[in-house]
Amino acid sequence: MSTYQHSLPPINGVPKQSKYATMLNKVPEITLVFWLIKMMSTTVGETAADFMIFNFKLGLPTTSLIMTVLFLVALTIQLKAKDYIPWKYWLTVVFVSVLGTLITDNMTDNLGIPLSLSTIGFSVVLAIVFSIWYAREKTLSIHHIDTFPRELFYWTAILATFALGTAAGDWFAEGLNIGYQNSTLIFASGIAFIAVGFYVLKLNNVWCFWLAYILTRPLGAALGDWLSQPIKNGGLDLGVTSISIVFLLMIVGLVGYETYKKGIQKKV
Repeated sequence: MSTYQHSLPPINGVPKQSKYATMLNKVPEITLVFWLIKMMSTTVGETAADFMIFNFKLGLPTTSLIMTVLFLVALTIQLKAKDYIPWKYWLTVVFVSVLGTLITDNMTDNLGIPLSLSTIGFSVVLAIVFSIWYAREKTLSIHHIDTFPRELFYWTAILATFALGTAAGDWFAEGLNIGYQNSTLIFASGIAFIAVGFYVLKLNNVWCFWLAYILTRPLGAALGDWLSQPIKNGGLDLGVTSISIVFLLMIVGLVGYETYKKGIQKKV
């Protein structure tokens, strides 16, 4: 894996060194495998939350508490690493995906906040996180998650994107009565347009990345519901258990591949 200079953007031509810059980049290379794992983790976040609530009969508050603890444990493991370790990174992503879903579900079911308002609210929160991040670090590039503060900003932004994506996905599919299938196609088309903007129009790679990252969450939420929900509700009735297991196995397989590839790169 490539390493990066541990410095902040230059001021008057002189690189500004960060006292926190002691790590290699903590984010994986952005490849097709990255996007596949990301999309499947978002779908698992949607189906796994429903599975724990209804199949284990834990209820929304208890499930939320359990997943908060598990996310904090996974995040602590990830933060202690000095390099990108596939299983540590993607374990954190899976837990933050489930937690993001539960945050939105709590706001909707327990607090009665409309999905449209949640979508707007989380959009504002994400914009604030990006603004503070950029004001401090002068970059939002995921190629330079190589200091502790940058990694904290990164995971805060990730949590906000998952909560936002859940709210937007449910709002489109249920609140606007667009349906799960049509919502899936809408968000997939949005990502396709971003890809065209990046590869053909050469738009800013940082903003293209974050826009695509945000849209993969509602795509995963809509896809998860489309695959798992009963036919009468507009789904394919494959069940949350089957979808969660299949996608988790696929994630494990791809993370295993990432681990193998990283091991080969270290030997070169």
